Amino acid sequence: MEENIVQNGSPSKKREDYIEWDDYFMAMAFLAAKRSKDPSTQVGACIVNEDKKIVGVGYNGFPLGCSDDEFPWCKNTPNAIDSKYMYVCHAEVNAVLNKLSADLKNCTLYVALFPCNECAKIIIQSRIKDIIYLSDKHAHKPEVIASKRMLDAAGIKYTQYKPTCKRIVIDFNDVDNKMLNQLPPTPNKMNWSEQNGSK
Repeated sequence: MEENIVQNGSPSKKREDYIEWDDYFMAMAFLAAKRSKDPSTQVGACIVNEDKKIVGVGYNGFPLGCSDDEFPWCKNTPNAIDSKYMYVCHAEVNAVLNKLSADLKNCTLYVALFPCNECAKIIIQSRIKDIIYLSDKHAHKPEVIASKRMLDAAGIKYTQYKPTCKRIVIDFNDVDNKMLNQLPPTPNKMNWSEQNGSK
């Protein structure tokens, strides 16, 4: 293996510790989840086209115009009308509705939890072809059993995501790091003047 020789203070080869595509898109889903106001469950979803471009992102929350402060966030309530389940839009639904593309045919959906039956209907109707999910912890529930039944019938592939790295850290302080520089070094004044024929 060739050494990464440093020339003029910078490496001459690409770095090897960049993240893989699946890690990148699942991380985008997890980042979207940080926008959720749900106190107990935060889920994000990211839709990617065949060119590896993100065409939709969403997280779980109430529909537009339904105040996060007025609608209930409770889960287990004596009266169903007081439960969040009557009102919340799941991350997958919001990602589809927030799409930046006219068509989601053959796209891949990245999501933390296996989609429920209601989301599966929308995924199928949107013609998304692949689902990459992290957790199937609700596999025993009727909503997920029904979801898999529909996805199988529609020929939609679903695969459990196996991360190549356990953590991805976003540090805004990196912007001041010497290595984070997309521009060439600024020439000193004398060199710049000489190059432009001025004194």
